[in-house]
Amino acid sequence: MPLRPVYPVRTERLLLRPFNEADLPALLAYHSSPAVHQFLPMEPMDAEGVLHRLRQGLWSRSTLDEEGEILFLGVALLSTGELIGDVMLRWLSGQDQCGEIGYVINPAHGGNGYATEAARAVLHLAFDELELHRMIARIDPRNTASLRLAERLGMRREALLIQNHWHKDAWADEVDFALLRHEWEGR
Repeated sequence: MPLRPVYPVRTERLLLRPFNEADLPALLAYHSSPAVHQFLPMEPMDAEGVLHRLRQGLWSRSTLDEEGEILFLGVALLSTGELIGDVMLRWLSGQDQCGEIGYVINPAHGGNGYATEAARAVLHLAFDELELHRMIARIDPRNTASLRLAERLGMRREALLIQNHWHKDAWADEVDFALLRHEWEGR
């Protein structure tokens, strides 16, 4: 079942929406930071890199039509419209009804619960609209803030994979979390 959200997706304090080129300065403010990218699967970007992702559709998709596609949404403050981060929903498998969640918040806005609020909205899209059965999060165990966020979302820690992928010139571990639809519905 395709996912075609009505934008913006509203939460109590946030708006989730597709990116556009006007978001370049806000995206650059945190996606150029080595600290922000320490645990992400990509390197920090300059303006050209951010524009490339926007223009090539990597950050401008607004629907999920088939498995394998990824939806990146900007996270903006409802009160001001300021872009403060992004969330990701990857449709991993149609047959297994599985997806993956990811999130990045500008450190200038960290510690306010925005990542949790935005991630809950993504889980709503995944379970209640895309009708997935299972959502996962793959997290570097050194990223303690992200580990705590997955736990706040009610996700279950399922595995610690030792040196399972090559990440920025070194072998990296991964903690896998998961949440099933019936667990989401019973929260």
